[in-house]
Amino acid sequence: MGAGVSDWRLARAVAQTGQLGVVSGTALAAILARRLQVGDPDGQMRHALEHFPVPGVAARILADYFIPGGKAAAAPFKLSPLPVMQPGPDFIALTVAANFIEVFLAKEKHAGLVGVNFLEKIQFPTLPSIFGAMLAGVDYVLMGAGIPRAIPGVLDRLARGEAVEIKIDVEGALPGEEFFCTFDPNQFFGAPAPTLKRPHFLGIVASATLAITLARKSSGKVDGFIVEGETAGGHNAPPRGPLQLDSGGEPVYGPRDVADLEKIRELGLPFWLAGSYGQPGKLTEAQRLGATGIQVGTAFAFCEESGVHPNLKSQAIQLSRTGQTRVFTDPLASPTGFPFKVLQLPGTMSDPTANKGRVRLCDLGYLRHAYRKADGTVGYRCPAEPVEDFVHKGGAVAETEGRQCVCNGLVGTIGLAQVRADIGLDLALVTAGNDVLHIARYLKPGRDTYHASEVIEYLLGRVA
Repeated sequence: MGAGVSDWRLARAVAQTGQLGVVSGTALAAILARRLQVGDPDGQMRHALEHFPVPGVAARILADYFIPGGKAAAAPFKLSPLPVMQPGPDFIALTVAANFIEVFLAKEKHAGLVGVNFLEKIQFPTLPSIFGAMLAGVDYVLMGAGIPRAIPGVLDRLARGEAVEIKIDVEGALPGEEFFCTFDPNQFFGAPAPTLKRPHFLGIVASATLAITLARKSSGKVDGFIVEGETAGGHNAPPRGPLQLDSGGEPVYGPRDVADLEKIRELGLPFWLAGSYGQPGKLTEAQRLGATGIQVGTAFAFCEESGVHPNLKSQAIQLSRTGQTRVFTDPLASPTGFPFKVLQLPGTMSDPTANKGRVRLCDLGYLRHAYRKADGTVGYRCPAEPVEDFVHKGGAVAETEGRQCVCNGLVGTIGLAQVRADIGLDLALVTAGNDVLHIARYLKPGRDTYHASEVIEYLLGRVA
């Protein structure tokens, strides 16, 4: 769903119905810093920070970012530290606290289950992010957009209060050369870290091959899978084989890209199906195929409880009502190289006219790549940064073509856009699955909005 769309409010609303509510763990440190700078209007960030178990962390974060009454509308946000392979204490503290807050608030005032979703491609914040979520008692960790074989073992070690590490992908690394991110919860606490509940781990996969790899070769127990089709929102797995584009410029998916559910069933682990399952009958169909249930994202992304800015929700719902919705699976937009589904909305990054005057930059840095410098140290580059900067760092010009600043675009989608000298308020980039065409189906007569609970009623066939 992007960054901050499936926020604590939405996850709480879903969990209160007896389903698994999942918060997005993407870029939460930057999101927390900006929520505080707009004044934390409902006081929920400060409320959760009062429960943060490490002394002094909350006070430092508030001193750095909280602005009583909020910043002036024309003032830019103060930037939070950029993610790097060995981050400093300020980034670590902000990341741990941000993930703690999101899960703490999502779990508050009910006994339902809450998960957190991470992207394997965003590696630098992974360890402190997971630890923060576990401090708040997260029930499930979901991860896709890569092969997260190391994560089950990380969950085991963090639950025991032990130091952890994950191998980092570094472009240009020499044969046998390895680079790691590390995190020590004891160092963070300044004392022996507490024993924590080990959350269940669900790998997000697009093929039986990946599911088998995770089940057999992960560092610890895999508890199940989300099997995601190419119509789901956000990042999609690339088509198998050489990339082919249709006449509209979208990747062509074929029979080889359909997950072999029989092989996944043979693993004996529960799995959920995802991608255009937001309609009655789909749950029954999934269960007939052997699935435990379904994962639904797009239907919830535009409900009242989601983090999407109300104006963008309204536009999307109106387009659905009139049958004019269009989602473009962009093969180039994301710096990850994965196809990325973009909802076409005027005044957003999908609008060539609006996007024309935007100056390229990289000041959030969550999708930067690590690369090996000539002296053996690690540098960072992003295909969406200024072309001359990317090339100066050894990147190829061709890699920059068509790239969008996904980090800033997604944060803009939730109403926390940066103020730019060139264009004013930065542009949103709205991602959605193909099922966004039909979100108007959740509206009751005379209504222009809908609630998460109404989506669930509809999916369970409880609506007349």
